[in-house]
Parts: sequence; C-alpha cells; structure tokens
Amino acid sequence: MLVLMEVGRVVGSRRHARDVEGSHAGVGVVEGSVFGLLGLLMAFTFSGAASRFNDRRQLIVEEVNAIGTAWKRIDLLSPNTQPEVRDGFRRYLDARLAAYKKFPDLKASAAELAKAERTGEEIWSKAVADSGVPTRILLLPALNAMFDVAGARRLSAEIHPPLVIYLMLTVLALAGSLLAGYGMGEGQNRNWIHMIAFSLTIAVAAYVILDLEYPRLGLIRVDKFDRALVELRATMQ
Repeated sequence: MLVLMEVGRVVGSRRHARDVEGSHAGVGVVEGSVFGLLGLLMAFTFSGAASRFNDRRQLIVEEVNAIGTAWKRIDLLSPNTQPEVRDGFRRYLDARLAAYKKFPDLKASAAELAKAERTGEEIWSKAVADSGVPTRILLLPALNAMFDVAGARRLSAEIHPPLVIYLMLTVLALAGSLLAGYGMGEGQNRNWIHMIAFSLTIAVAAYVILDLEYPRLGLIRVDKFDRALVELRATMQ
C-alpha cells in the first residue's frame, strides 16, 4: 500500500505539473466510489466475521452443557455398563481437547477428531445395547445432542467467506492507496504521517477481520473458552 501510494504521488505530481487545472478532473468521483465500496465491504466482512466468532464461542458453551448432561445421565445405565461408558466419555473428551490444542497442525487435529468420533460410536453402541426405558427416553437423546454439537463445531470451523471477497478487499485497498497517493501529488513533499496512518489503518482492520475468521491462529482466540471443557473433564472422576 505504501509503494502504491508513492507511485500514485509521483504520477499525480507529474500530471499536475503538465496540467494544473485538469489534473484532478473527475478524480474525486472515482475516489469516492472506490473508498465507499472499500468501507462497505470491510464493514460487512467485519460484521460477518464477528458474528461467526460469537457463534463459535456459543457452540463451545453448548458442547459443555451437552456433555455435562449426558455424563450425569450415565447413572441410568445398568451398573455393569456404567464404568465402560464413563471411560469412553473421558477418552472422548480427551481426544476433543487434544484436537483443539494441536491447531494449527490440521493433520494431527483431524486425527484426534477422528479418534473422538470413533470413541463416540463406541459410547453410542454401549448405550443402545443397554436399552432400558430410562436409557431410551433420557440418555440417548442427550448423547445425540452431544454428537450434534460436536458436528456443528466441526462445520462452523470451515465456514468462511468465499476467497473472492478477500481478493476484492485486497484490490480495493491497493486501488485506494494508488488514488490516495495521486491526490497527494500536488504537494512537493511526502506526507508520511498521512501515508502511514492510511496504510496502517486499513492493514490493521484487515488483520482483525482475518483474526476473527480464524480464532485459533492469531491474537483473537477462543482457547480460553476451552477451559470450560477442561474443567468439565476434571469433574469426570
């Protein structure tokens, strides 16, 4: 962005030297259109990223509640089945926590999630085999809710805007830099404060948007919400 601003400034300075009156004819309309579209796109992109970030945090809360409810209802199983199912719950939650800790190693994280899914199938099979009336009415729906939330979390991590949105945002930011530099062409000296402030503002805003979209890779994270799962695991004695 700084390079394009300097290019625009040089071009604008030369154009102004050749045609003082006509060098800025129509430029204001183009600048207004580009900057207006850039601001609109950044606003919508930021709003969507913030909304998805909040949804991911809410899903963690829902998973904690779902696992906690299902854990309590294990008491409905026969005494012989309860130890195996409780051990399966511990392994299931351990695998899910390990998957989140191994980000951004996607391969290792996927392996842990697959392990948790297999363990979940074992838990379901043992619960179905112990098919008493309380189990069918209370435990199986709780297990189903627990697995549904896990699936929702997996899918929510893959929901992002199309790549073309980010490409368009990049092109508009660079085009805006070029036009801003062109508008500075009348001055004899570079206005570094304005150039750096403009570039830094757009870059920081874009970084925050990406950080909200990928909350396990940057500075804005949902890791602290995983502590609720860790605390739940500590109660599974």
